[in-house]
Amino acid sequence: MTRILGIEFRRSAALGAALLIAVAGTTVLYATAGRWSTGWMALAMTQREYLAVMSPLAMAAGAWQSYREHRANVAELFAGAPRPRPQRIMPILITTGLAVLVAYLLALLAAAPRIADTARYLPPTVFAVVGVGLVAMIASVWLGLAVGRLVPALATAPALAVIGYALLIFAPHALPDHGLMAAFSPSMGMSMFSDYDTVGDGVSVAQALWTVTVAMAGVVLFAARNRRSAFAALIPLAIGATATAMVAPTGAAYDRQTLDPVAQELVCTADAPQVCVSRAHEGVLPEVAPKARHALELLSATRLVEAHEDTSTISPPTSPRPRADTALMDITIDKHGHLADPDSFEPRMLTEVFTGPLSCGNTRDIEVATAAASWLLDRKPTAGLNGFEFDEPETVKLFKTLKALPPAEAGTRVTGVYQAARKCQDTVGLLTRSGR
Repeated sequence: MTRILGIEFRRSAALGAALLIAVAGTTVLYATAGRWSTGWMALAMTQREYLAVMSPLAMAAGAWQSYREHRANVAELFAGAPRPRPQRIMPILITTGLAVLVAYLLALLAAAPRIADTARYLPPTVFAVVGVGLVAMIASVWLGLAVGRLVPALATAPALAVIGYALLIFAPHALPDHGLMAAFSPSMGMSMFSDYDTVGDGVSVAQALWTVTVAMAGVVLFAARNRRSAFAALIPLAIGATATAMVAPTGAAYDRQTLDPVAQELVCTADAPQVCVSRAHEGVLPEVAPKARHALELLSATRLVEAHEDTSTISPPTSPRPRADTALMDITIDKHGHLADPDSFEPRMLTEVFTGPLSCGNTRDIEVATAAASWLLDRKPTAGLNGFEFDEPETVKLFKTLKALPPAEAGTRVTGVYQAARKCQDTVGLLTRSGR
């Protein structure tokens, strides 16, 4: 069998297809490294989303392989061999399946070194997400083999690639993104809205069930002796669709499975003052700790003695329990897996402290908070992200007002801003002379 597979690898388009898919998959991953640099789950989910690129290529490769055999007129030669058709098609099924499987893994392994030094959290769910992607690739190439055999034309492969790409790209926008729809498309439901997103076990089971069903239907189509017997492929599709719909989580059950509570758990420094980050961001704790501790030193006049990452999420809505002695900090990861824009980390953290709860803030409160934070850092206030900074005239004016005051008086006013923000009181005017 090994010799047969070796011959099949050499004569078929499997190796060329594997190389093309691996290069395409690696290219799209590296072109969008900022989407998955937060960790292994983000990498696995992003690669699954890019099945929209790799799956159509696999379908086209399968269709091209069937067209090559049709053009070479080997069907009659193979039919003359005293072997049943299932045995004759098994080598091509194995070689094409192995080719796309290896290509998918190669793209994943090519991206892994980029975050290997900072990605510490590896949940078991990652392996399920990758596994479903592998089955989806095999199903794609086998479906391509079947379509190419039923429609043996030169245009079948490129047409299949275009149609597959269009469906996988536009379907997530045309259909509602909930458990049932995600179960029937392994690339749906993979968009990350926070660094704590995940894929629930129920969703992975449903997706695996459906992709296996599609793979079986592809085999039945490819093995069919004529177009009439090809209708037998509808049987596994019908059974698989029914079973998938029965096990796929929907509604609140699906929403609960889109967030990983373990990834939100805090990992803290052993020494004081304690600095804690989420388990998903554990790798950047050495980068965050000294900056957070310096900010806590500047806040020595307040009750804040610890700094914790703000693990709040929007969908589903979650937020950490507020503590009077703890400052919250936002952590953003850059495309290399490290702390993004480290120079602005302390200004952002201090500004958030002086802003208070978002539910009671307004634009002027943010200006006051930014000015107070800038005074503590003895740094001219600027606004903006990712290096695009600009001056806010009102914030600069408040900052200059503080600088003109005696340090003790300015410190008292800054402390007053913090105390007012904690109570959701108006902070406008607290830094000006008229607010004395």
